[in-house]
Amino acid sequence: MTIQNPDMDELKEILEKSNTIAVVGLSNNPERTSYQIAKIMQENGYRIIPVNPKVREVLGEKAYPNLTDIDIPFDIINVFRRSEFLPDIAREAVQTDAKIFWAQQGIKNEEAFSYLKEHEFTVIMDACIKVVHAVTIGK
Repeated sequence: MTIQNPDMDELKEILEKSNTIAVVGLSNNPERTSYQIAKIMQENGYRIIPVNPKVREVLGEKAYPNLTDIDIPFDIINVFRRSEFLPDIAREAVQTDAKIFWAQQGIKNEEAFSYLKEHEFTVIMDACIKVVHAVTIGK
């Protein structure tokens, strides 16, 4: 299955209807891209849930070791891990109530894409959530 992202109208709708983003691989280092993008999304009104077993807290939010440990609802799974890790993260994602899987710019994996589509996920790969937010919503 070839990776194909939703069109910009659908991406805008996803961002408008979502409130909480679980960020897999979120670093507590302000110089890392994951931190910078999550901070901007937080500043734009989204609740950020850090998912990283190596940290306790990021951006004032409790961190969780993995997606299945999160005990509050979330809408989007935003991934900042290398492409080869996506199949394992996808298998974990289907055990949650979220239905949107968003892999950041430069991150894509056809196996994970196909698996998530089979489990009725909306899948976005190789696209920066902050850039799409700025282009579609304009903040």
